[in-house]
Amino acid sequence: MPARILDGTKIASDIRCEVAVEVKTMAAAGVRPGLAVILAGHNPASEIYVRGKVKACEEVGIYGEQHTPPETATTAELLALVEDLNRRDEIDGILVQLPLPPQMDSKRILMAVDPAKDVDGFHPVNVGFLSTQRPGLVPCTPAGVIEILERSHVPIAGQEAVVVGRSDIVGKPVAMLLLNANATVTVCHSKTRDLPEVCRRADILVAAIGRAGMITGDFVKPGATVIDVGTDRVTDAAVFQRLFGGTLYKNAKREETFRTKGSTLVGDVHPEVAEVAGGLTPVPGGVGPLTIAMLMYNTVKAAKMRRGSRMPALSRA
Repeated sequence: MPARILDGTKIASDIRCEVAVEVKTMAAAGVRPGLAVILAGHNPASEIYVRGKVKACEEVGIYGEQHTPPETATTAELLALVEDLNRRDEIDGILVQLPLPPQMDSKRILMAVDPAKDVDGFHPVNVGFLSTQRPGLVPCTPAGVIEILERSHVPIAGQEAVVVGRSDIVGKPVAMLLLNANATVTVCHSKTRDLPEVCRRADILVAAIGRAGMITGDFVKPGATVIDVGTDRVTDAAVFQRLFGGTLYKNAKREETFRTKGSTLVGDVHPEVAEVAGGLTPVPGGVGPLTIAMLMYNTVKAAKMRRGSRMPALSRA
């Protein structure tokens, strides 16, 4: 029996609606949350992401502004911009879109963001809050993974969870969130011995390794829930054939997209996993939409925390 598809698009829409209601409530009290996005240079993928974030702000009623320093800007110039945004009371969240141009010191710039406005949740202060279960701002994609699990009624407490990938942006924080929710967590990486065997222990398997279709059916325990965080753009016809050439996995719409555009977006999980898993997030339409939804949530949360009030828990249907 094919896996139940966990619809990230629907869950993200629900969260955005909840955030919009909260924004209206705050507006009645004379407060409008504000998000500033810094986009330095002209990275086409970054420009698309930033447009999506600014549009999402408009849709939920958050004040959004975009800052676009030139490709030639220096670290000192970006630090001055961040410091100005730190001082502005109407700005509750600051997001520095990565990657930055090579002459800029990304670590210094990210460290300069006020932790209370760090809506990406990357600042060491917020990482420390997460690891010690104190209130803070949690990275958006890992927070979205937990929302998918909880809103899909997937038990976490007492379950064995395996995270494939140890990045500071996804792997480590999602492992910490699962641990905080009382799962038993194993984090895997390039040096893990017999990776398929370790993954097969998982009741919840999170794939965040950045390699198209790496997690195949023999990595998955029958009935496990598989969360695919990967977003890999496939442009090689041979790779596309390997992933989607089997009779079981043929998808006319995806084949048409690849034929006309020369590329398609896939995850870290091979399509054959749908025949083994109990639940599976698709790519696209799984974890991806949650990232922007949780950014909106974090911006409102930052606005409330800065003013001494608590952001209500998200309602999980």
